[in-house]
Amino acid sequence: MMCDRLFNEALIKCLFAGICFSAAALARAETDSLKRCNVVWDSPSADCHGSMPIGNGDLAANVWVEPNGDLLFYLSKSDSWSAQQELLKLGRVRVKMNPPLVADGSVFRQELDLKSGTIQVQSVIGDRQSAIRFWIDANQDVVNVEIESDESFSAQVLLEPWRLHGEKLYGGAVPDTVLPAEGNAIRWFQRNESSMFENTLKEQHLGALVGKYPDPLINRTFGGVIAGKGLQSNNAQTLATATPAKKLHIQVHALTLQAETAEVWLSQIETQRVAVEKQPLAEVRKAHEAYWADFWGRSWIYIDQDEASTVTQAYVLQRWIQACAGRGASPIKFNGSLFTVDGVGRNKKNKKLEHHGPDYRKWGGCYWFQNTREPYWAMLYSGDYDQMAPLFKMYRDAVPLLKERTRTYFGHDGIFCSETMYLWGLNRQNDFGTGNPGFYPKNPYIRYYWDSGNELSMMMLDVYAHTQDDGFARNTLIPIADEVVKFYDQHYKRTPEGQVLFSPSMSLETWHTAEDPLPVIVGLKTVLTGLLELSEKLSSLEQRARWTRFRAELPPLPFGEENGTKWIKPAHTYSDCRNSENPELYAVFPYRAFHVGKPDLDVALETWKRRRIKQTGGWRQDAIQAAMLGLTDEARAYVVKNATQKCIIKEPLREARFPAFWGPNFDWTPDQCQGSVTMIAFQRMLMQCDGREIRLLPAWPKEWNADFKLHAPYNTTVEGRVENGKVIDLEVTPESRRKDIVL
Repeated sequence: MMCDRLFNEALIKCLFAGICFSAAALARAETDSLKRCNVVWDSPSADCHGSMPIGNGDLAANVWVEPNGDLLFYLSKSDSWSAQQELLKLGRVRVKMNPPLVADGSVFRQELDLKSGTIQVQSVIGDRQSAIRFWIDANQDVVNVEIESDESFSAQVLLEPWRLHGEKLYGGAVPDTVLPAEGNAIRWFQRNESSMFENTLKEQHLGALVGKYPDPLINRTFGGVIAGKGLQSNNAQTLATATPAKKLHIQVHALTLQAETAEVWLSQIETQRVAVEKQPLAEVRKAHEAYWADFWGRSWIYIDQDEASTVTQAYVLQRWIQACAGRGASPIKFNGSLFTVDGVGRNKKNKKLEHHGPDYRKWGGCYWFQNTREPYWAMLYSGDYDQMAPLFKMYRDAVPLLKERTRTYFGHDGIFCSETMYLWGLNRQNDFGTGNPGFYPKNPYIRYYWDSGNELSMMMLDVYAHTQDDGFARNTLIPIADEVVKFYDQHYKRTPEGQVLFSPSMSLETWHTAEDPLPVIVGLKTVLTGLLELSEKLSSLEQRARWTRFRAELPPLPFGEENGTKWIKPAHTYSDCRNSENPELYAVFPYRAFHVGKPDLDVALETWKRRRIKQTGGWRQDAIQAAMLGLTDEARAYVVKNATQKCIIKEPLREARFPAFWGPNFDWTPDQCQGSVTMIAFQRMLMQCDGREIRLLPAWPKEWNADFKLHAPYNTTVEGRVENGKVIDLEVTPESRRKDIVL
């Protein structure tokens, strides 16, 4: 990445005010904290590994300019699921200019402008100046590519399919259907003529439910239409300018629809296209920029000093990546989000290198909760509650089927949430096992492991604490959390003393044989306490009586003690270690039973010292837990390492040029866990909330001066500045919450 000062400001003065920054605007931007987090390159990229991410929360793109001057982008959508529930790209588009955008001796600049939600490309070749503004409308699913030059140019727009007849295709993809040329548009789609949905029901002993629940994959059709005024079709995959021009506006319209026929999809996307093209571009762009201005004004943490400036940029760019993919029909995929590109990986069986197309992602299209959760925890303090909604909706929609699964398998009520999960709630079939005669997955890492229901419930309790949205509590939080509690209540036997005995069980994926695992006990204690603290108007007398009774039956947390020193254990008994988590520290995060300001902090600190795995990077939580425990030096070191070391666990992949494309680490590139852990830790170093208490600077380095605005429970925002370890210019909204601040 190149900083702004490396670009010749004298050249920028010459560029067009409509697309590019004026010198005065750039001068102002030098002092703007968000502007300093922009990504600026002064050279084109060799290939897709040098792409920039952009999106509107549902539709997203990887954008790059190659050395020959061509603009390319991969297009993705949050709900473009194949017949085997793999999240596929929509397609790849190339834009060629003649004369080209880049040539020998040209001065080049490409900038991700966060404030306006655009990618801006500028080129000067002799006396010719050209500029491109690339943006995906924040309010509708359409890509806008605006090109302007002070000399006339010709252009071609090419659809470049890689899913072709005769090719080995990934994840249930079929060859793209590219429709014949018609007028000034390119039209193409993928369509699921089959689906794995029914087979998963049958394989997982739920065949009697086939036909009762709608198949979310069958007939799913997704693709796009490329069009633009002044363009005409050369063939089914190519548009070209009819005559040379100084301006060109290309639009790519996208749609996913479960349609009875492809013709229904085509009719709807054409209707969508017509409606979009009627809208005045200036007004649409203004509304787009207003969305991003509101987003960036919602929350921030900005530091300018030394190493912290890198952490600040990592924080801001990860939040950008989440916002680009977080408002769609499906939750964010931890293993690449919407920004996967071509890559190389090792075959699991023979360990040989394999070349993968952009549709591939390690660990596939399923959701793995321990990885999926981390981007969503990062959204809480930044107030990005709207982006959390798709995760909760996926689980809420799955509840009816999950209730029937529990009744079929175990003959009692409630739901258990699988660690690996399809959109409809069932286990990934590879984990459950083909021909499995039993009800527990064959995968030993998740056989008795369904902790995600408790953590999801806690996350929803936190969202309710922040928003005080009674409708969310009644329609989403309680219907999910209560069913999770029912499962644990009815599934396990009691000891002679009347306590629940959680066995057989596991302590996360690490201790495969465990009795009374810490994450289960502390998770249920925390969730049940949170449910009982809700207003009585939100639940029934029966529910509250059941919650009170079950909480009293939970076993105590498992502790170890030696010579008067006490610490938390992963479970009361545990063995068969096969993974590298620290389950005992789930009492610190996510469940927050021990942290700064709570009793027995010394017990948690001793647990921290004794933890088996001491590492950061990828999904590891050490940075967050250090912040929660007030360990300033450790938290600082971890977030700096996360922000500066892009790949902790390496694969034979080329490193991405974009500074916030971490990974592959444990998962794939761009890894959504490493950036999210950094965000969560950064926030908790600055602020921690417990009930009504808002504790500031619990693990904040005195050397880091910062401006900040974060969100807290009870519709509260906390804004101010940290200087030399003290908070100044503090604003608390509403003002009545100021009394709850602890410094």
